[in-house]
Amino acid sequence: MKVSNFIARMAMMAALGLSAYSHTHHQIDESQSQFTINAKGQYAKVMKSLRERGIDVLGVDIPNSLIDVSVNQQEEGLLKQAKLKLTKIKKQKAEIDSRYLNTTELEALLKKTHEEYPDITKLKKVGETLEGNAIWAIKISDNAAVEEAHEPAVLFNGMHHSREIMTIEVTSDIVTYLTKNYASDAKVKNWVDQNEIWVLPVLNVDGNIKVWNGQEMWRKNARGGYGVDINRNYPTNWNACRGSSGWRNSQTYRGSEAASEPETKVMMNFVSEIKPVFNISYHAYSELIIYPYGCRGQRTTNREVVEGIGKEMGSILNYTPGTSWETLYSVDGSDIDWMYQEEQVIPYVIEVSPRSDSFQPSYEKRDPTVEHNRQGWQFLLDRLAGPAISGVNKDYKEILIEKNIDGAYQEVQTYRVNPDGSYHIILNEGQYKATFKGSQIQTKHFNL
Repeated sequence: MKVSNFIARMAMMAALGLSAYSHTHHQIDESQSQFTINAKGQYAKVMKSLRERGIDVLGVDIPNSLIDVSVNQQEEGLLKQAKLKLTKIKKQKAEIDSRYLNTTELEALLKKTHEEYPDITKLKKVGETLEGNAIWAIKISDNAAVEEAHEPAVLFNGMHHSREIMTIEVTSDIVTYLTKNYASDAKVKNWVDQNEIWVLPVLNVDGNIKVWNGQEMWRKNARGGYGVDINRNYPTNWNACRGSSGWRNSQTYRGSEAASEPETKVMMNFVSEIKPVFNISYHAYSELIIYPYGCRGQRTTNREVVEGIGKEMGSILNYTPGTSWETLYSVDGSDIDWMYQEEQVIPYVIEVSPRSDSFQPSYEKRDPTVEHNRQGWQFLLDRLAGPAISGVNKDYKEILIEKNIDGAYQEVQTYRVNPDGSYHIILNEGQYKATFKGSQIQTKHFNL
């Protein structure tokens, strides 16, 4: 059976009420098996059909059209009937290497870092999980205890999905690298002195505790024993485009309503407070750079900037850039869609690690992955310096940005000034006209 027949067969079975896809089984357990599908040049079609039927896609290798899935026996049978080329993935070892950081060790690391570098760090408990565990963030800046409106903020966060243990290593490395090198590296000192750098290493603390307690493939939070996918629970595009599931046991269960989960609310409140210019949400695995929006066909308003920066990071890291619907599948209710639409953040998901590493690779893969990904977040810190239009004026409420294109000014974006009067608008090189709207209207021209 060809791929096209496979897709048609699934559609027919669904129409007859004979779908092989039970919506109650998608929590990974011992009854499921993991396979790699070789999509043989029909990657997009196969991916679409898998996600429409709720099959758990673990990760991908886009250049080679390989897709990792976790399936029950019925799903496995259907894939084999379709004569897709399947390779069984060996079960991961029973225990995660203890050298990886768990949440207790991460908290200790953050507290020790603050003790060692009190002048350039601020440790903040930003909220609690469903089960009452603390969610921590750390600020790295020259006057960390002071909120400096003229300095742009940036956020790096990790572990929306609890089985993706490499993300805690990448985010904690940002903290360690910046603090340890501040006194000796002029470039690091400049990043720290000129910006407010926030790192929230682990959002899904409860889920990660479950992973370390033996459920290595647990992805969601700890809601009710079935869990909610925090990264399908944000209000923007929630349940909008079949990019999540309404069934509790699905790996992409979106929750009973938008922002139903305390972890989601913690992230939303924190982002609304610090107003970051950029965000990277670290995930694993697949070596991708993903930018908004998650629903098929949707694009950002300032696409030239958002996608341009994403593609440049992709080039630097040798990761595939694109929206989630271009690279993987439609995603609704994600953090980056909400950050972009509601808080004007330029946000990215970076899927670290190659497909061959899976979720919990041998610890020998840790340092190469962490060191490689330094190039991405350091590029973003460099990009904060401009081209950009920035300043602080509490009279301004809104700024209309227009770019001179072939002799005519065309609107790029309308920016809502932050409550403290700050604005930091990332642009590309070019000639711009900015109209500042407050008690009076002012127009200024910029050559960037």
